[in-house]
Amino acid sequence: MLRLPLAQPEATAPDKLPLDLEDAILQLRQQRNAVILAHYYQDSEVQDLADFVGDSLQLAQAAQRTKADVILFCGVHFMAETAKILNPTRTVLLPDLAAGCSLADGCPPEKLRLWMDRYPDHTLVSYINCSAAVKAMSDCIVTSSNAEKIIRSYPASQPILFAPDQHLGRWLIRQTGRDNMVVYPGSCMVHEIFSERELVRLRMDHPRAQVLAHPECDERVLRHADFVGSTSAIIRYAVDSPAQEFIIATEPGVIHEMQKRAPGKRFIPAPAEGGCACNQCPHMRLNTLEKVYLALRDLSPEVTLPEDLRLRALRPIEKMLALS
Repeated sequence: MLRLPLAQPEATAPDKLPLDLEDAILQLRQQRNAVILAHYYQDSEVQDLADFVGDSLQLAQAAQRTKADVILFCGVHFMAETAKILNPTRTVLLPDLAAGCSLADGCPPEKLRLWMDRYPDHTLVSYINCSAAVKAMSDCIVTSSNAEKIIRSYPASQPILFAPDQHLGRWLIRQTGRDNMVVYPGSCMVHEIFSERELVRLRMDHPRAQVLAHPECDERVLRHADFVGSTSAIIRYAVDSPAQEFIIATEPGVIHEMQKRAPGKRFIPAPAEGGCACNQCPHMRLNTLEKVYLALRDLSPEVTLPEDLRLRALRPIEKMLALS
């Protein structure tokens, strides 16, 4: 049977974008048989255009389930790497390859190896906010949604190394009561800048507001929280709670989803030192509709991995997904 070549998207000059970007992206998505995955920390217009919006665990699960030929990941580099680890035969695109992560950048594998060598009897459990190379060194991967459950799955006698987020690690120690868990000294540049002093001032102005915080925040912030949980858990809590006003101590992109699900409630971003609104993740916000269009048009930038590294990183991710 004669097979005709697949129709290619209509050519557009490199420096010329269509007037209706959203419509052009939807057309390209269909032509490419692509799925668009977006994290809650993306700009609202990117979230609204995505096929699926979620936190790190939900996005990993969506990447595992997809039947699309192309996965366009509106997030940061480690997320697109995770999608590629799970989908070696599919094309995985990241609109801007510079969309990194301070946690991943602060935990290079060679530095992690030196740290691990100090604790030869410990098992490494790594937060998903790390590179594929660090995942490949790990026994299991966790997200903030499943970290407590997975840590509890290890025998109490098994000492654990937790990398790279020290604040999430210390929160897990408090939650599980483990005294044999050592945490790597990394942190998220967004969650670390929330100010306890400014939060207390804001709460005085909004005495009825509940504080919802991500466990990547410093303990000085977490101790003022009415609820601590993952991004998706914070959303669920805000929607289900009878309270009408909330202070949100995580990346403020998540407020878009909260407002969609609970339009009658008020959501206030927690402030950084000096009260500045500087708690947006600069890496997450590198992905724009223009870059989404160009990535689908050109099938670039593509995220690729050496097969031996992919296979080594796959095992701890599959362990996580099985335990989740």
